[in-house]
Amino acid sequence: MIPQETVNLIIDTARIEEVVGDFVTLKRQGGSYWACCPFHNEKTPSFHVVPSRGIYKCFGCGKAGSAVGFLMEYERLSYSEALRYLANKYHIEIQEKEETAEEIAARQRNESLLAVSDFAFHFYKDQLKTTEGRSVGYQYFRSRGLEDETIEKYGLGWAPKGKSAFTEAAREAGYKAEYLTETGLCSEWDDGSLHDRFYDRVMFPIHSVSGRVIAFGGRTLLSDKSVAKYVNSKESEIYVKSRSLYGIYFAKNEIAKRDRVYLVEGYLDVLSFHQLGLLNTVASSGTSLTVEQIRLMKRFSENVTIMYDGDPAGIHAALRGIDMVLKEGMNVKVVLFPDGDDPDSFSRKHTLEEVETFIARNEQDFIGFKTDLLLADAGRDPLKRAGVINDIADSIAQIPDAVKRSVYTDDCAAKFNIDTGILFDRIRRTREKALADERAERDRERNRERYLEAQNTANEEVPAEVTPTADAASILFEDPIVAPSERELLSFILRDGTTPLRFESDSEFYAGDEPPTVAEFIDAALDGVPLVNTLYRLVYDAYFVCYDEGLSQEQAVKRLLDGEDRTVATVAAELSEERYALTVTDFAKAMTTHESWLVSYVPRAILVYQDKKMQSKIRALTRKLATAAPADQEDLLREIERTNAVKRKINIRLGRERKE
Repeated sequence: MIPQETVNLIIDTARIEEVVGDFVTLKRQGGSYWACCPFHNEKTPSFHVVPSRGIYKCFGCGKAGSAVGFLMEYERLSYSEALRYLANKYHIEIQEKEETAEEIAARQRNESLLAVSDFAFHFYKDQLKTTEGRSVGYQYFRSRGLEDETIEKYGLGWAPKGKSAFTEAAREAGYKAEYLTETGLCSEWDDGSLHDRFYDRVMFPIHSVSGRVIAFGGRTLLSDKSVAKYVNSKESEIYVKSRSLYGIYFAKNEIAKRDRVYLVEGYLDVLSFHQLGLLNTVASSGTSLTVEQIRLMKRFSENVTIMYDGDPAGIHAALRGIDMVLKEGMNVKVVLFPDGDDPDSFSRKHTLEEVETFIARNEQDFIGFKTDLLLADAGRDPLKRAGVINDIADSIAQIPDAVKRSVYTDDCAAKFNIDTGILFDRIRRTREKALADERAERDRERNRERYLEAQNTANEEVPAEVTPTADAASILFEDPIVAPSERELLSFILRDGTTPLRFESDSEFYAGDEPPTVAEFIDAALDGVPLVNTLYRLVYDAYFVCYDEGLSQEQAVKRLLDGEDRTVATVAAELSEERYALTVTDFAKAMTTHESWLVSYVPRAILVYQDKKMQSKIRALTRKLATAAPADQEDLLREIERTNAVKRKINIRLGRERKE
């Protein structure tokens, strides 16, 4: 672990223009630099590097952050890897924090398991070059259309027919039995002797995101049905199948570049697509798609195209995967290959251009895919058609972003010529049930944990629960009505949080002796009510942790930019950077001092925020009224009337309405 003081030294030493300049050609303009963005294709430079603030911002694609964030984004490094890169660049020695005996043992064990896997990787690769390996394994790979360069790049190999070849080689090299069995490379007989888990099979090594070999898949070439077609490494400390994707190490940069990931089923699907030139392809490797695998893909792109076989099993897998991907906030399309073909066989019969054209013409969003598939079975049966519509509505309900849900609801309503309100009601009820089920499950889990804790520590107080941080990026617009005004308030805080607001003594907003800062004024106006949208709330809370520590504005924003939470860092970078577009507000600002402009517009932004809160409340009450029991409708109508009255008062203060 890197000590915090060393982290601070690394961050303070790093120069954003030097770090970015190692990868991008920067052109100086005044006190900043410009370049064509490395994250998307463009001809006119919109990538802005500001050394004085230590940040970069692309006005084209919106990418933003600090030197640490740039390395994490561009080089696909973890937070600690990015810090170590910078430490090496600026010759800063890292004195690791002293580890406990348990931590040292765990780290050494982890490294030992990785070392064994690496030994196996080279062993199987070398075996492919032997007489047996070339005559069987190599010929098989060539028969599947794989070229020598692909075989070498992906480390494909051969496990010999003898059941002890690897075990003997590993023991002779000094590897301990416990690590050989823990990685699943060897199995133990009843008499305690070891034998190879993989033998007489072609081998596919599985890499982690960082490129370490963590597991293997072995395919038999025998036609004997009693022999398992595939044998995979067992799960271990270094390999959890549900969190791994085959090909991710080789695909991650291309996924980020194309901003799309192709998801296929098997090893050969990935290898054939990569060899053809579709390097943004990964596979779930013989396991049903998991939430952890989806989140791994989402680290590099929010857009996924599922490419499964066109047979019933492939269709079923695609249907199952759609709702899971949608629930994680990703955008999903589906491509089914002609029955009898899979990505591997199809790519071997066509050129890159032909495959790309096929994908472009045949990929469908989930509504189109489900409509074509399910309506074919429904025919003209009205009940079956209703079932199809409900099924699609339930998929839409999985989407966490309210704006996307609304767009897809309109699309579905138009496709089936059905009232949008009916679909919204179905989606609302589905989401409410899902949320209730999740709450009940969390309560059951929490109660179970408390019960176990109470058993283990009979007389100790059970610690207060900690609410885990949500996946902020996927719930940015939980309330799209309020989001723009919350964004504006947060922007004021991140740009001018410590600037005093010097109101006139008779101001309706403030009449104290000491002028409040922008941050204090906004925080007081919110009166302890948190921001509605989770991502903005996370940034808001993170800023005030810094503010309460007495950090300057520059120090507070820099800490957010250099923090490990890169979603928070990206928002902080974007909202703390002045936009160059000249709006009416910008023109008014240019005609007065910055402090005077803040005195005028910060209070106005708060009023706009309050107005939007009332608008959101009225909308929620109106929806509730539509399904309320008659006995409750009168109370709801009174509440709507009271909220409208408050909204009118706010609009009068904003000058949008006149006093009656």
